[in-house]
Amino acid sequence: MDVKTACLGVLACGDATGYEIRKQFEEGPFSHFFDAGFGSIYPALTRLTEDGLASCTEFPQDKRPDKKVYAITTKGWDVLLDQMMERPERDKVRSAFTFMLFFAEMLPAGWVEKVVDERVAWYRDTIAMLRDKKPSIARTDHAITLEFGLTVYQCAADFLERNKHRLVEAARARAADGTGDGVGGDEASGAARKTPETT
Repeated sequence: MDVKTACLGVLACGDATGYEIRKQFEEGPFSHFFDAGFGSIYPALTRLTEDGLASCTEFPQDKRPDKKVYAITTKGWDVLLDQMMERPERDKVRSAFTFMLFFAEMLPAGWVEKVVDERVAWYRDTIAMLRDKKPSIARTDHAITLEFGLTVYQCAADFLERNKHRLVEAARARAADGTGDGVGGDEASGAARKTPETT
């Protein structure tokens, strides 16, 4: 999915300014689907209006530039639905958190525990926020989407809580035998800082 399709999706939920579209990607439901900033949103809106997929109405404002409100057109609806009929590409998960987990044994155990606890707390806060929204959702497809997200976050939080001790114990064990605690250790002697010997 490209940014134009994502913007059409936002406009399918109601007319919006570029700023309001950006807020949907920051705080609204689209924050779980796509990441887009003003640098990509406004060029996409320009292209959508040029292609007749969206319309733009300008409203004068005192001492400020005209307010531009975008709306999806009939042609835009057709394109959006055509896009939804294409098989979705596989999700690509890029996570600095899982990168840290990959090297957790080489890090101070206290740091690993702190970061995992913070991530679990974030999951719990997000779960609570989504649950608060659930009663106000009338459409079945929207409700299922929210429940899917709840399930993923719940599983992730539960998994980390069940397995945090394994990461912490492994980091402590590696530090005890002198091969871990490579970040924040006294002599920077972790395996991550060692280089292979040449022959």
